[in-house]
Amino acid sequence: MRKNSRLSNYSFFSLAILTIALIYSCASMRSPEGGPKDNKPPKVLKMEPKNFTTNFKAQQITIEFDEYFNLQSEFKEVSISPELEKPLVLKKRQKKLEITFPDSLEKNTTYTINFGKAIVDVNEGNVLKNFSYVFSTGPKLDSLSISGKVTNTLTGKPEIEATVFIFPLERDTLFGKKKPSIYTLTDSSGNYRLSNLKKETLKIYAMKETNGDKIYQQATDQIGFIKAPIALSKDTANVNIGVFKELASTFRIVDRKLNADGSISFIFNQQLVKPELVVLDSKANDESKIVRFTKNNDSAKVWLKDLSFDSVRIAIKSDGKPLDTVNFTRGKKDTYNRVVLLTDNLEAGLLNPNKPYRLFLNFPIDKIDLTKIKFLEDSIPRTNFTLEKDSSNVLAYTLNYPWKKGRPYIISFKEGTFTELFGTKNKDINKTFKLASADDYGSIILNAEVPEPNKSYIVELVNDKKEVVNQQVITKNGKVIFANYRTGIYLVRVVYDDNKNGKWDTGSVKNQTQPEKIWYEPEERSIRANWEREHPLIIPKQ
Repeated sequence: MRKNSRLSNYSFFSLAILTIALIYSCASMRSPEGGPKDNKPPKVLKMEPKNFTTNFKAQQITIEFDEYFNLQSEFKEVSISPELEKPLVLKKRQKKLEITFPDSLEKNTTYTINFGKAIVDVNEGNVLKNFSYVFSTGPKLDSLSISGKVTNTLTGKPEIEATVFIFPLERDTLFGKKKPSIYTLTDSSGNYRLSNLKKETLKIYAMKETNGDKIYQQATDQIGFIKAPIALSKDTANVNIGVFKELASTFRIVDRKLNADGSISFIFNQQLVKPELVVLDSKANDESKIVRFTKNNDSAKVWLKDLSFDSVRIAIKSDGKPLDTVNFTRGKKDTYNRVVLLTDNLEAGLLNPNKPYRLFLNFPIDKIDLTKIKFLEDSIPRTNFTLEKDSSNVLAYTLNYPWKKGRPYIISFKEGTFTELFGTKNKDINKTFKLASADDYGSIILNAEVPEPNKSYIVELVNDKKEVVNQQVITKNGKVIFANYRTGIYLVRVVYDDNKNGKWDTGSVKNQTQPEKIWYEPEERSIRANWEREHPLIIPKQ
């Protein structure tokens, strides 16, 4: 009896251990990790009634997808054309989307429900782009279309996911507060297509926006348009649109602040013409102030020598006309922290042999102690250098010296070399570099042919970062020389300078003016080391 009891206890204990092991094993089972990431949006399996239904009489539309989905920003993204007085009612039910009409529908009318980027899968947020549902309450569907391409006017590149939309001419509400009901998004090549349109006269726009609300915000969005209305009577292709950033129509100060170092900075929403900043409260401070505007005159920095004020008013002028007045206040116990910094125009530790050595300070400098500059050429001290202040930039200096190829240079600006206008001195600053070989630089000579003499053309050399490195204005056939640039790939573009002001001018929707045309030479141009390349530049007619 005792033996059987021990066996029974042993069997029970073994069974318990086995059960726990099985439970733990099951609990530890996982789905295999890794594998390809899901990059596919929800797929439509079924629509009831079917898409492109005619003689539509249903009160509700049901769309079934192959996976669970979410609706994002549905009030921004989902629209119906023609518009209804009340918005559509959208409900998710498992993998189905139910759409209910709050208003009655017009007879013999084609409707298009555009979902924009509203439908996304649950796991990865993949967007079902440009999905639409089309139906007609009459016996036939509207079937006309408009297609084309959207590019950036400045870069010439396709605009991806730009919004292209139309308005009937009598309801052109670009400057309104309602989103368009008929729109689509461009694909990865900048192409678009608007389908199931009826015969009518339209205005068409393209917009590269920042907040996705489908409403044009001049301060942040880029816009493009076709000036002439389109009388749509057949399928219309190659309606290409260039988007651009408009200049603000009303002056506004985007940002202004009294900085921790005592300087005052401004950012404007416009490029000012012959800009001025005037200190109104103190004649002495106005006469002694130091102002630096950026190249485009759309921001400025001001240094006032007397910072004992409780408040100060600064007036902003453009071309002699007052634009705004700003008041700054400070506490009597406010203190400022200043560190004198120095940058230069070296490129990866090399000085371009075709350019002077330029130094840039972050403060206007009051005193320079040349005895504290230690200059070594190939470890040998040199003193036959000069430091010259830039006449157009209050923060820039040129260090002149007969540089020699291949020699190593060490220039030490010892503590106290520079004293800025408030008395702060620099800490030790060391610069080590060599003079680059002229053989590492090359030139491009363009034999330009203009389409119309006496008109103005701006020929620009653009690097691989889409930055303009140099430009020349021409009005007749001749050579355009871009000399002594580092090896690399460059583009040549031409601005048709219609108003002959020497710069590219943007457009205006309100004034119905397009930006000045820009033409990119289709072939990239390479600059080779120690090489002078000559190419024809045949500028096409606008």
